[in-house]
Amino acid sequence: MSEQLSKRGLPHLIVERHRIAERWRSERWNGLHANGPAWHDRLALMPIAGVDPDGFATPAQMIEYFVAFAERIAAPIRCGVDVRALHKCAGRGFRAQTPSGEIEATNVVVATGPFQRAAIPPIVPPGAGVMQIHSNAYRNPDQLPAGAVLVVGAGSSGVQIADELSRAGRRVFLSVGRHERPPRRYRGRDYCWWLGVLGKWDATVRTRSKEHVTIAVSGVYGGHTIDFRRLAARGVTLVGRADAFAAGAIHFLPDLASSLAEGDESYLSVLDEADAYVLREGLDLPEEPTARQIEPEPACVRNPIVRLGLREAGIGAIVWATGYALDFGWLKCGVLDQRGAPIHQRGITDVAGLYFLGLSWLSRRASSFIFGVERDAAHLADRIAASHEQVSRG
Repeated sequence: MSEQLSKRGLPHLIVERHRIAERWRSERWNGLHANGPAWHDRLALMPIAGVDPDGFATPAQMIEYFVAFAERIAAPIRCGVDVRALHKCAGRGFRAQTPSGEIEATNVVVATGPFQRAAIPPIVPPGAGVMQIHSNAYRNPDQLPAGAVLVVGAGSSGVQIADELSRAGRRVFLSVGRHERPPRRYRGRDYCWWLGVLGKWDATVRTRSKEHVTIAVSGVYGGHTIDFRRLAARGVTLVGRADAFAAGAIHFLPDLASSLAEGDESYLSVLDEADAYVLREGLDLPEEPTARQIEPEPACVRNPIVRLGLREAGIGAIVWATGYALDFGWLKCGVLDQRGAPIHQRGITDVAGLYFLGLSWLSRRASSFIFGVERDAAHLADRIAASHEQVSRG
């Protein structure tokens, strides 16, 4: 947003409550890598230094990247400023309340992203005698107490953490719900490339039935396709969705097989669309028939566990990789619906001068991704510039 405003000669200020790229610094585990290749998960102006274009950046490299980008565009950023409340002024503009004083602005762009408050479902009570943490607090296997680990969540975070714990010698139970399971690479091209040429990143409407479906993809170990059956073959015990807790045991829904089947369906559909695209465009990309091989069902799928006693299974910790919720309680401008979600059209609200950037599906599927935010930022900057010009003309 700062880059786009600067291009239009518009004075502005960025306020950050901690440090640049704070989430990458303090809310990511040590072994994480970006889920997209470096040629893709980047801003258009600058490549990621020191990372092979087909490689996957580490958190440290992403931190360095954002800091360097801010320096390159001379972003007027003020760190350590926590906005506690934002109010609409009686006339034109806004007033932001911070511990160090008030900040007034004619326009405000809320660019806090879609992953704000760690969400842990109220299933296992705090007094259950087991350590419980969200994936944003997980760092490495040694952080967890001795014993087996239950990881809840089949998205990228959950499956990568479960894999890491298993490789570290821990006994792991992985709770798998509905998910999409794309190929990391197919016919010599990364999944992110396929989404681009197939028009998926530019999709503007999300299928309602898939609003809560996670995507299982990984950039660790050089990047690889997530396969739950292979995880099971390596010793990870798969279970269905966590449903309830009673008498020291967590209960799971009998939906493991159907969730895996749905993941297989999404995986094969990408291959089908990719093959059709290659044929239609006459591309010389090598065929990959082995990609369609589905591993046999492991025992934990054929005879699923529906009840797991924490003490009997030796569970020492539960890692909740269950996503995030929005947290806009500090916005006092009347732009939130009953659920607390922003009301906007492509980032533009009904309150003059108030905008949102970086939210999931702000204007298209790519809106909340590093590489996809620029188009929305340019659109908002144009809107702000036009408003500024109109006010200047009086």
